Amino acid sequence: MSDKLRVGILGGTGMVGQRFITLLENHPWFEVVLIAASPRSKGKRYEDAVGGRWKMTTPMPEKVKDMVVYDVNEIEEISKQVDFCFSAVDMTKDEIRAIEEAYAKAEVPVVSNNSAHRWTPDVPMVVPEINPEHMKVIDDQKKRLGTKRGFIAVKPNCSIQSYAPALFALKEFEPKEVVVSTYQAISGAGKNFKDWPEMVENVIPYIGGEEEKSEKEPLKIWGKVEDGVIKMSEDAPKITAQCIRVPVLYGHTATVFVNFGKKPTKEQIIEKWESFSGEPQKLDLPSAPKQFIRYMQEENRPQVNLDVNYENGMGVSMGRLREDSLFDYKFVGLSHNTIRGAAGGAVLCAELLTAKGFISKK
Repeated sequence: MSDKLRVGILGGTGMVGQRFITLLENHPWFEVVLIAASPRSKGKRYEDAVGGRWKMTTPMPEKVKDMVVYDVNEIEEISKQVDFCFSAVDMTKDEIRAIEEAYAKAEVPVVSNNSAHRWTPDVPMVVPEINPEHMKVIDDQKKRLGTKRGFIAVKPNCSIQSYAPALFALKEFEPKEVVVSTYQAISGAGKNFKDWPEMVENVIPYIGGEEEKSEKEPLKIWGKVEDGVIKMSEDAPKITAQCIRVPVLYGHTATVFVNFGKKPTKEQIIEKWESFSGEPQKLDLPSAPKQFIRYMQEENRPQVNLDVNYENGMGVSMGRLREDSLFDYKFVGLSHNTIRGAAGGAVLCAELLTAKGFISKK
């Protein structure tokens, strides 16, 4: 019997579900024991359920190929076999809210990549290096749900990873106003170029709902836990965003303009970025990058092709920091959207929840 925590992947046939499976293949704490997907995949071998839709650049792990896929709606049966679940289901937001809460009420902790519960007041939305203290709201959430061990935690939107950590690292300088444009990879839509040939040599200046997420989610991350809920921060910067889909497979790039209440020097900014660390680094969690934020001095970096896999895709890269004629400073950020921005970020959240005692063996 393995000492590892038994993990279920809800929505395991999609791109983020596949990324979860590859990241967890040799994880020291977690072991994938169950995969669930839509009813049409029920009873199929995982390899057959995925068919020709395996989208990772690495091969499908041998261990999961013969796993028989469950229907995600088989909550009672699934809950008996797992210690917790990762959620990457492809449903409507109302359906996602309902099914994730049903798993939590079945005493299964859910660490979700989905956006459905990001604005539920007692659900923590966590970047582990930035706001781990928000996890304490889980105790209040469990009281609301009437559970002993079941709860929901979520990670934020993939695109904000390329700039929100950089702003948070500069919190003492009081960032006030931020203009950000994100140039987002097609895998953020769960697709590759085979699925989406229209994106080859193309740019689409619209991603549904993305700009609202980019502008508002950092406000919750900056917030505080009060009276059993997370309240938005009044000190968070005002953010306006444009989000654009570009012909890149992996990697979200951001261009950022920022004004500060207390303008730092360029040297101070770089020092704060490069020295920034949090609970994952202190606890030496398995998926934690050794250096979360790096600054690249070259004028033509960061680049997706060269830099997206920094720290195994779990670190973020900054570059082109310079003073601006209208704002105090401008810079460019890059993050891996399906690793740090999606499955990897959720895995790191689960590691921190485990280290803090919120997730344990049944």
